[in-house]
Amino acid sequence: MAVTPEGKIKRMVQNVLGEFFDDAPGGGLYKYWPVPSGFGASSLDCILCYRGKFIGIETKAPGKKPTPRQELTIKQMQHAGGMVFVIDSEKGVHDLRVTLQGLKDANDR
Repeated sequence: MAVTPEGKIKRMVQNVLGEFFDDAPGGGLYKYWPVPSGFGASSLDCILCYRGKFIGIETKAPGKKPTPRQELTIKQMQHAGGMVFVIDSEKGVHDLRVTLQGLKDANDR
């Protein structure tokens, strides 16, 4: 089965998250990839908490933008103090990796 362009981005994001999962109780990283069912509130593709920081991730095919509903969710998460990444390229994956590494380094001091 062929992987969609968005699926390739999701796979890269999942690989990066795997780099930051450690052997601490609970793995030091909580991640949740909700499966939309048409019921309840919508969310982004991935919700995670890493080293005490709330992060939302929306993956997109290259060049695609969030829907109006996703934009609302992004604004709500940011207003609540969370970080949000909209990732549609390897650069976005790199930016996520750099941010997670910075959180890890700050927490390990």
